[in-house]
Amino acid sequence: MQVERFVPAEPAKVWRVLADGWSYPLWVVGATHMRGVDEGFPAVGTCLHHSVGSWPLLIKDRTEVVACERERLLELKAHAWPTGAGRVRIELRPEPGGTRITMHEHAESGPAVLLPGPLQQALLVPRNTETLSRLDSIVRNRP
Repeated sequence: MQVERFVPAEPAKVWRVLADGWSYPLWVVGATHMRGVDEGFPAVGTCLHHSVGSWPLLIKDRTEVVACERERLLELKAHAWPTGAGRVRIELRPEPGGTRITMHEHAESGPAVLLPGPLQQALLVPRNTETLSRLDSIVRNRP
């Protein structure tokens, strides 16, 4: 499933937020608590260690970087037992006056892969639209 958003900021400014692993729960819908960020994040193979859900029903999760091109691409594999894993690809494309952010997400393993495409889309598109809205707010307002 894919969502897009134009942000009136250069790709370098958007990238600074994406590359700050500690900011992840501020903009990713569902991530609620950071437990750690591997040194060198967002290098390929590094992980974000966070929780999803609400206390006291928190699931310890980790998200691994599978591809990274500075100021252009961040691809992540999000592990969330017991629901499985998903692949998230965030692309940055410079445009006049800012950056076009495209976010692709799909289930890769676990029970979520059994959901029909339209149902996955109904769940992911609103969530990821809000995620990009939050990212936009941080990019615009972070000094």
